[in-house]
Amino acid sequence: MLVIKNGYIKTMNGEDIENGVIIIEDGKIKAVGNNLKIPEDAEVIDAKGYLVAPGFVDAHCHIGMWEEGIGFEGEDGNEDVEPITPQLRAIDAINPMDQGFQDAIEGGVTTAVTGPGSANVIGGTFLAMKTFGKRVDDMVIKDPVAMKIAFGENPKRVYDEQHKSPVTRMGVAALLRETLFEAKQYKEDLEASAEDPDRKPDFDIKLHAMLPVMNKQIPLKAHAHRADDIFTALRIAKEFDLDITLDHCTEGHLIPEELAAEGKACLIGPTFGSRTKYELKNKSFETPKILVDAGVKIAIITDSNVIPIQHINMCAGMAVKAGLSVEDAWKSITINPAEIAGIDDRVGSLASGKDADIAIFKGDPLLDIDYETVMTIIDGEIVYRNPKVSI
Repeated sequence: MLVIKNGYIKTMNGEDIENGVIIIEDGKIKAVGNNLKIPEDAEVIDAKGYLVAPGFVDAHCHIGMWEEGIGFEGEDGNEDVEPITPQLRAIDAINPMDQGFQDAIEGGVTTAVTGPGSANVIGGTFLAMKTFGKRVDDMVIKDPVAMKIAFGENPKRVYDEQHKSPVTRMGVAALLRETLFEAKQYKEDLEASAEDPDRKPDFDIKLHAMLPVMNKQIPLKAHAHRADDIFTALRIAKEFDLDITLDHCTEGHLIPEELAAEGKACLIGPTFGSRTKYELKNKSFETPKILVDAGVKIAIITDSNVIPIQHINMCAGMAVKAGLSVEDAWKSITINPAEIAGIDDRVGSLASGKDADIAIFKGDPLLDIDYETVMTIIDGEIVYRNPKVSI
């Protein structure tokens, strides 16, 4: 049993708690509050003077799939030889020994939603996982979480270089529609075959992989920067009555009312760095505030390795500088991404029954440039202690 006492607790599940207590048992949070009785046999962490928060959640990254400092041997995120690859699964490419995971826990990031890149029109499935462990199977929170699709410059560029379709936005949309039509028919035939065996379709690994999407068990995860690409993603999702999230959403601030009316979550980033391609020309840290003010649920993402995952707090902090409220910034890297990924029953806030994934900070990681991660706890286990800070 582990107990954290005397800290300033950001629960992200209601009011903050001063001089609070968190009781952890069997990897779960047993209780959070004031004046809780501390079990005699517990290991006690005195967090007086420190901020205690849920571990950060990155709702869109590629950690473990583009390994740090390796090059081709560690690049396993894009099977860019054909544009439709829904059968690919992130779990088969993630290396939990990658340095990025150590960076994550040292930054207080305890959950990552990671998966394929954006070379293909359909790239394969993302999963949600803890950032500590040796075997990815044991780190999974939810698999699959979403099916990656991509619009705009990336698939256009990749397949233009190969001199094959798609090389236009029309081609990207057409290939996606074609696959969705086929997946819809595959689903209908498979369901009908329960009563009419003659309708049972031949097994198709690509179309079979699309069934969770067609059954609305998981959303499409749409890489879309430009406003026109965002609208194309929404148009196609509506045509097939599918769930969707809008990832990157770089020009979201240009269309806030329209996005609010759609009611879909927007995952914003990566916003640090230069405008490396034309579709990023309107990139702005003001996007989170504008969308929140319009009533859109947002998460702030790193797209790691584009931004190192341990700096997700800095992205949220820059959004605060651009006008986003501090509380909304905290939500954007804790409870909001957990809700968007469908894993908020386990992570994203500090509440009884949830996983004991906790970060302890000296200073405010969103507002203070000299903050320190003091300790990171995942599933009730202390996985990082800062050697420079005593606790």
